[in-house]
Amino acid sequence: MKKLINFPETVLADSLAGVAAAHPGLRVDHANRIIYRATPKAAGKVALLSGGGTGHEPLHGGFVGEGMLDAACAGAIFTSPTPDQMLEATKVVDRGAGVLHIVKNYTGDVMNFEIGAELAAAETGITVAVVVVNDDVAVEDSSFTAGRRGVGTTVLLEKIVGAAAEEGRDLEAVAAVARQVNESGRSMGVALTSCTVPSAGKPTFELPEDEMEIGVGIHGEPGRRRVPLAGAAEVARQLVEPILADMDFTGAPTIVMLNGLGGTPLIELYVMYAEVAKLLDAAGITVARSLVGNYITALDMAGCSVTVLRADEDLIRLWDAPVSTTGMRWGI
Repeated sequence: MKKLINFPETVLADSLAGVAAAHPGLRVDHANRIIYRATPKAAGKVALLSGGGTGHEPLHGGFVGEGMLDAACAGAIFTSPTPDQMLEATKVVDRGAGVLHIVKNYTGDVMNFEIGAELAAAETGITVAVVVVNDDVAVEDSSFTAGRRGVGTTVLLEKIVGAAAEEGRDLEAVAAVARQVNESGRSMGVALTSCTVPSAGKPTFELPEDEMEIGVGIHGEPGRRRVPLAGAAEVARQLVEPILADMDFTGAPTIVMLNGLGGTPLIELYVMYAEVAKLLDAAGITVARSLVGNYITALDMAGCSVTVLRADEDLIRLWDAPVSTTGMRWGI
Protein backbone atom coordinates (compact mmCIF):
# COMPACT_ATOMS: atom_id res chain seq x y z
CA MET A 1 0.00 0.00 0.00
CA LYS A 2 1.31 3.42 -1.01
CA LYS A 3 -0.57 6.34 0.54
CA LEU A 4 0.32 9.97 1.28
CA ILE A 5 -0.50 9.64 4.96
CA ASN A 6 1.27 9.69 8.30
CA PHE A 7 -0.46 6.78 10.02
CA PRO A 8 -3.67 4.92 9.14
CA GLU A 9 -5.18 5.72 12.52
CA THR A 10 -4.68 9.51 12.10
CA VAL A 11 -5.93 9.92 8.51
CA LEU A 12 -9.23 11.59 9.45
CA ALA A 13 -7.71 14.00 11.99
CA ASP A 14 -4.85 14.89 9.66
CA SER A 15 -7.22 15.44 6.76
CA LEU A 16 -9.44 17.75 8.80
CA ALA A 17 -6.33 19.70 9.81
CA GLY A 18 -5.60 20.17 6.13
CA VAL A 19 -9.16 21.33 5.43
CA ALA A 20 -8.89 23.93 8.18
CA ALA A 21 -5.50 25.16 6.91
CA ALA A 22 -6.57 25.34 3.27
CA HIS A 23 -10.03 26.87 3.50
CA PRO A 24 -10.62 29.95 5.69
CA GLY A 25 -14.25 29.96 4.54
CA LEU A 26 -14.79 26.85 6.64
CA ARG A 27 -14.58 26.22 10.37
CA VAL A 28 -13.53 22.80 11.61
CA ASP A 29 -14.57 21.46 15.02
CA HIS A 30 -11.73 18.98 15.44
CA ALA A 31 -13.02 17.49 18.69
CA ASN A 32 -16.39 16.59 17.17
CA ARG A 33 -15.12 16.10 13.59
CA ILE A 34 -17.59 18.55 12.03
CA ILE A 35 -17.02 20.99 9.16
CA TYR A 36 -19.09 24.22 9.31
CA ARG A 37 -19.44 27.35 7.26
CA ALA A 38 -17.20 29.94 8.87
CA THR A 39 -20.01 32.49 8.47
CA PRO A 40 -23.46 31.06 9.26
CA LYS A 41 -26.34 31.80 6.91
CA ALA A 42 -28.91 34.43 7.83
CA ALA A 43 -31.26 33.86 10.77
CA GLY A 44 -34.66 32.48 9.82
CA LYS A 45 -33.39 30.18 7.06
CA VAL A 46 -33.50 26.38 7.05
CA ALA A 47 -30.13 24.76 7.78
CA LEU A 48 -28.85 21.67 5.95
CA LEU A 49 -26.77 18.98 7.64
CA SER A 50 -25.28 15.90 6.07
CA GLY A 51 -22.33 13.63 6.64
CA GLY A 52 -21.06 10.10 6.47
CA GLY A 53 -17.90 8.10 6.45
CA THR A 54 -14.90 9.83 4.92
CA GLY A 55 -13.22 8.49 1.80
CA HIS A 56 -15.91 9.91 -0.52
CA GLU A 57 -14.44 13.40 -0.88
CA PRO A 58 -15.51 15.98 -1.86
CA LEU A 59 -18.75 14.57 -0.43
CA HIS A 60 -19.76 15.81 2.17
CA GLY A 61 -17.33 18.34 3.64
CA GLY A 62 -16.49 19.74 0.21
CA PHE A 63 -20.10 20.81 -0.19
CA VAL A 64 -20.29 22.97 2.94
CA GLY A 65 -20.73 26.60 1.99
CA GLU A 66 -23.02 29.16 0.42
CA GLY A 67 -25.75 27.48 -1.61
CA MET A 68 -25.24 24.00 -0.18
CA LEU A 69 -24.68 22.54 3.29
CA ASP A 70 -24.33 24.36 6.59
CA ALA A 71 -22.31 21.52 8.13
CA ALA A 72 -21.04 18.02 7.49
CA CYS A 73 -20.25 15.37 10.11
CA ALA A 74 -17.20 13.26 9.30
CA GLY A 75 -16.98 9.63 10.30
CA ALA A 76 -13.91 7.43 10.02
CA ILE A 77 -13.26 6.06 6.55
CA PHE A 78 -16.41 4.29 5.31
CA THR A 79 -17.87 4.50 8.83
CA SER A 80 -20.94 6.47 9.91
CA PRO A 81 -20.61 9.53 12.13
CA THR A 82 -22.00 9.13 15.64
CA PRO A 83 -25.34 10.46 16.95
CA ASP A 84 -23.44 12.85 19.24
CA GLN A 85 -21.89 14.47 16.17
CA MET A 86 -25.29 14.96 14.55
CA LEU A 87 -26.70 16.36 17.80
CA GLU A 88 -23.86 18.87 18.17
CA ALA A 89 -24.03 19.96 14.52
CA THR A 90 -27.80 20.33 14.59
CA LYS A 91 -27.61 22.61 17.62
CA VAL A 92 -24.90 24.76 16.04
CA VAL A 93 -26.42 25.21 12.56
CA ASP A 94 -30.05 25.87 13.50
CA ARG A 95 -31.00 29.42 12.53
CA GLY A 96 -34.49 29.24 13.98
CA ALA A 97 -36.22 27.65 10.98
CA GLY A 98 -35.36 23.99 11.55
CA VAL A 99 -32.74 21.65 10.16
CA LEU A 100 -32.91 19.17 7.28
CA HIS A 101 -30.78 16.04 7.66
CA ILE A 102 -29.65 14.58 4.33
CA VAL A 103 -28.76 10.91 4.80
CA LYS A 104 -27.44 8.34 2.34
CA ASN A 105 -29.23 5.01 2.71
CA TYR A 106 -26.68 2.98 4.63
CA THR A 107 -27.76 1.23 7.80
CA GLY A 108 -25.33 2.96 10.15
CA ASP A 109 -25.95 6.42 8.69
CA VAL A 110 -29.73 6.08 8.86
CA MET A 111 -29.70 4.77 12.43
CA ASN A 112 -27.24 7.34 13.78
CA PHE A 113 -28.86 10.31 12.08
CA GLU A 114 -32.23 9.14 13.40
CA ILE A 115 -30.89 9.02 16.95
CA GLY A 116 -29.18 12.39 16.50
CA ALA A 117 -32.44 13.97 15.31
CA GLU A 118 -34.36 12.50 18.25
CA LEU A 119 -31.78 13.80 20.71
CA ALA A 120 -31.86 17.26 19.16
CA ALA A 121 -35.64 17.42 19.33
CA ALA A 122 -35.68 16.21 22.94
CA GLU A 123 -32.87 18.44 24.21
CA THR A 124 -33.49 21.64 22.27
CA GLY A 125 -36.89 21.50 20.59
CA ILE A 126 -35.30 22.09 17.18
CA THR A 127 -37.51 20.82 14.37
CA VAL A 128 -35.62 18.28 12.26
CA ALA A 129 -36.76 16.83 8.95
CA VAL A 130 -34.97 13.90 7.32
CA VAL A 131 -34.59 12.77 3.74
CA VAL A 132 -32.90 9.43 2.98
CA VAL A 133 -31.30 9.18 -0.45
CA ASN A 134 -31.71 5.77 -2.12
CA ASP A 135 -31.04 6.18 -5.84
CA ASP A 136 -28.76 3.25 -6.79
CA VAL A 137 -30.50 0.97 -9.30
CA ALA A 138 -27.81 -1.72 -9.06
CA VAL A 139 -29.11 -3.72 -6.09
CA GLU A 140 -32.08 -3.65 -3.72
CA ASP A 141 -30.20 -4.82 -0.62
CA SER A 142 -26.54 -5.13 0.29
CA SER A 143 -24.31 -5.80 3.27
CA PHE A 144 -24.55 -2.07 4.05
CA THR A 145 -28.23 -1.34 3.36
CA ALA A 146 -31.85 -2.33 3.54
CA GLY A 147 -33.19 -1.20 0.19
CA ARG A 148 -31.31 0.77 -2.41
CA ARG A 149 -28.00 2.47 -1.64
CA GLY A 150 -27.66 6.24 -1.59
CA VAL A 151 -25.08 7.40 -4.12
CA GLY A 152 -24.73 10.09 -6.82
CA THR A 153 -28.12 11.76 -6.48
CA THR A 154 -26.91 12.89 -3.04
CA VAL A 155 -24.64 15.44 -4.74
CA LEU A 156 -27.40 16.86 -6.93
CA LEU A 157 -29.80 16.93 -3.99
CA GLU A 158 -27.42 18.85 -1.75
CA LYS A 159 -26.95 21.49 -4.47
CA ILE A 160 -30.62 21.89 -5.37
CA VAL A 161 -31.96 21.76 -1.83
CA GLY A 162 -29.21 24.10 -0.69
CA ALA A 163 -30.48 26.71 -3.14
CA ALA A 164 -34.06 26.22 -1.95
CA ALA A 165 -32.99 26.84 1.66
CA GLU A 166 -30.84 29.81 0.66
CA GLU A 167 -33.78 31.59 -0.96
CA GLY A 168 -35.82 31.28 2.22
CA ARG A 169 -38.24 28.39 1.69
CA ASP A 170 -39.53 26.90 4.94
CA LEU A 171 -38.57 23.46 6.26
CA GLU A 172 -41.60 21.69 4.84
CA ALA A 173 -40.99 23.16 1.38
CA VAL A 174 -37.24 22.42 1.48
CA ALA A 175 -37.92 18.82 2.53
CA ALA A 176 -40.45 18.49 -0.30
CA VAL A 177 -37.80 19.53 -2.83
CA ALA A 178 -35.41 16.99 -1.30
CA ARG A 179 -37.97 14.21 -1.66
CA GLN A 180 -38.69 15.23 -5.25
CA VAL A 181 -35.01 15.10 -6.17
CA ASN A 182 -34.52 11.73 -4.49
CA GLU A 183 -37.55 10.22 -6.19
CA SER A 184 -36.46 11.58 -9.57
CA GLY A 185 -32.78 10.53 -9.57
CA ARG A 186 -31.20 7.20 -10.49
CA SER A 187 -27.55 6.09 -10.47
CA MET A 188 -25.33 3.17 -11.49
CA GLY A 189 -21.58 2.63 -11.09
CA VAL A 190 -18.74 0.47 -12.39
CA ALA A 191 -15.40 -0.43 -10.80
CA LEU A 192 -12.24 -1.26 -12.71
CA THR A 193 -10.22 -1.74 -9.51
CA SER A 194 -10.88 -2.08 -5.81
CA CYS A 195 -10.15 0.68 -3.34
CA THR A 196 -7.69 0.32 -0.47
CA VAL A 197 -8.76 1.41 3.01
CA PRO A 198 -5.64 2.64 4.87
CA SER A 199 -6.44 0.68 8.04
CA ALA A 200 -6.80 -2.53 6.02
CA GLY A 201 -3.63 -2.02 4.03
CA LYS A 202 -4.83 -4.09 1.08
CA PRO A 203 -7.55 -3.91 -1.59
CA THR A 204 -11.10 -4.42 -0.33
CA PHE A 205 -11.75 -7.05 -3.01
CA GLU A 206 -9.89 -8.80 -5.78
CA LEU A 207 -10.78 -7.87 -9.36
CA PRO A 208 -8.83 -9.54 -12.17
CA GLU A 209 -7.17 -7.29 -14.74
CA ASP A 210 -9.57 -8.44 -17.47
CA GLU A 211 -12.81 -7.93 -15.48
CA MET A 212 -14.95 -5.09 -14.15
CA GLU A 213 -17.68 -4.93 -11.50
CA ILE A 214 -20.99 -3.54 -12.77
CA GLY A 215 -23.13 -1.89 -10.10
CA VAL A 216 -20.39 -1.56 -7.48
CA GLY A 217 -21.11 0.36 -4.27
CA ILE A 218 -19.11 3.34 -3.04
CA HIS A 219 -17.56 1.26 -0.25
CA GLY A 220 -16.58 -1.56 -2.56
CA GLU A 221 -19.79 -3.55 -2.04
CA PRO A 222 -20.49 -6.09 -4.78
CA GLY A 223 -22.61 -4.99 -7.72
CA ARG A 224 -24.87 -6.87 -10.09
CA ARG A 225 -22.22 -8.93 -11.82
CA ARG A 226 -18.62 -9.19 -12.96
CA VAL A 227 -18.13 -9.01 -16.69
CA PRO A 228 -15.19 -8.89 -19.10
CA LEU A 229 -13.47 -5.52 -19.38
CA ALA A 230 -14.88 -3.56 -22.33
CA GLY A 231 -14.50 -0.26 -24.13
CA ALA A 232 -16.12 2.96 -22.94
CA ALA A 233 -19.12 2.66 -25.27
CA GLU A 234 -20.03 -0.76 -23.89
CA VAL A 235 -19.42 0.28 -20.29
CA ALA A 236 -21.69 3.28 -20.79
CA ARG A 237 -24.40 1.04 -22.21
CA GLN A 238 -24.24 -1.26 -19.19
CA LEU A 239 -24.64 1.73 -16.87
CA VAL A 240 -27.26 3.70 -18.76
CA GLU A 241 -29.63 0.91 -19.76
CA PRO A 242 -30.52 -0.10 -16.17
CA ILE A 243 -31.11 3.54 -15.26
CA LEU A 244 -33.47 4.09 -18.19
CA ALA A 245 -35.23 0.80 -17.49
CA ASP A 246 -35.96 1.97 -13.94
CA MET A 247 -37.49 5.39 -14.76
CA ASP A 248 -38.91 7.29 -17.72
CA PHE A 249 -36.77 10.36 -18.29
CA THR A 250 -38.38 11.48 -21.55
CA GLY A 251 -40.49 14.59 -21.81
CA ALA A 252 -38.58 16.57 -19.20
CA PRO A 253 -35.18 18.24 -18.86
CA THR A 254 -32.55 16.18 -17.06
CA ILE A 255 -29.42 16.87 -15.06
CA VAL A 256 -26.70 14.28 -15.72
CA MET A 257 -23.59 13.66 -13.63
CA LEU A 258 -20.67 11.53 -14.82
CA ASN A 259 -18.80 10.97 -11.57
CA GLY A 260 -15.32 9.58 -11.01
CA LEU A 261 -14.78 7.17 -8.13
CA GLY A 262 -11.36 8.59 -7.24
CA GLY A 263 -8.84 6.74 -9.36
CA THR A 264 -9.88 7.59 -12.92
CA PRO A 265 -8.34 10.57 -14.78
CA LEU A 266 -10.61 13.31 -16.06
CA ILE A 267 -9.77 12.54 -19.70
CA GLU A 268 -11.37 9.12 -19.27
CA LEU A 269 -14.41 10.59 -17.53
CA TYR A 270 -15.00 12.82 -20.56
CA VAL A 271 -14.64 9.80 -22.87
CA MET A 272 -17.34 8.14 -20.78
CA TYR A 273 -19.56 11.22 -20.77
CA ALA A 274 -19.45 11.39 -24.57
CA GLU A 275 -20.75 7.82 -24.75
CA VAL A 276 -23.40 8.43 -22.10
CA ALA A 277 -24.60 11.53 -23.97
CA LYS A 278 -24.99 9.54 -27.18
CA LEU A 279 -27.11 6.92 -25.45
CA LEU A 280 -29.34 9.50 -23.79
CA ASP A 281 -29.82 11.37 -27.06
CA ALA A 282 -30.73 8.15 -28.84
CA ALA A 283 -33.32 7.47 -26.12
CA GLY A 284 -34.93 10.88 -26.66
CA ILE A 285 -33.73 12.31 -23.36
CA THR A 286 -32.98 16.03 -23.10
CA VAL A 287 -29.86 16.87 -21.09
CA ALA A 288 -30.33 20.39 -19.73
CA ARG A 289 -27.32 20.44 -17.39
CA SER A 290 -24.29 18.20 -16.94
CA LEU A 291 -21.52 17.68 -14.41
CA VAL A 292 -18.31 15.73 -14.99
CA GLY A 293 -15.65 15.07 -12.36
CA ASN A 294 -14.99 13.55 -8.94
CA TYR A 295 -17.90 14.40 -6.64
CA ILE A 296 -18.65 11.21 -4.66
CA THR A 297 -15.64 8.94 -4.61
CA ALA A 298 -14.48 5.66 -3.11
CA LEU A 299 -10.91 6.52 -2.09
CA ASP A 300 -8.65 5.37 -4.95
CA MET A 301 -11.12 3.17 -6.83
CA ALA A 302 -10.84 3.33 -10.62
CA GLY A 303 -14.26 3.57 -12.21
CA CYS A 304 -17.21 5.89 -12.52
CA SER A 305 -20.91 6.29 -11.94
CA VAL A 306 -23.73 7.84 -13.93
CA THR A 307 -26.58 9.78 -12.32
CA VAL A 308 -29.63 10.99 -14.25
CA LEU A 309 -32.13 13.33 -12.59
CA ARG A 310 -35.55 14.06 -14.08
CA ALA A 311 -35.95 17.78 -13.45
CA ASP A 312 -38.43 20.57 -14.06
CA GLU A 313 -38.16 24.34 -14.44
CA ASP A 314 -37.89 24.89 -10.69
CA LEU A 315 -35.16 22.28 -10.17
CA ILE A 316 -33.15 23.65 -13.09
CA ARG A 317 -33.42 27.17 -11.65
CA LEU A 318 -32.27 25.94 -8.24
CA TRP A 319 -29.40 24.05 -9.89
CA ASP A 320 -28.27 27.24 -11.62
CA ALA A 321 -28.40 29.31 -8.41
CA PRO A 322 -25.03 30.56 -7.05
CA VAL A 323 -22.93 28.10 -5.06
CA SER A 324 -19.58 28.57 -3.34
CA THR A 325 -18.02 25.50 -1.76
CA THR A 326 -14.63 23.86 -2.07
CA GLY A 327 -16.09 21.09 -4.24
CA MET A 328 -18.56 23.05 -6.40
CA ARG A 329 -18.62 26.70 -7.36
CA TRP A 330 -20.46 28.84 -9.89
CA GLY A 331 -22.51 32.03 -10.17
CA ILE A 332 -20.53 33.83 -7.45
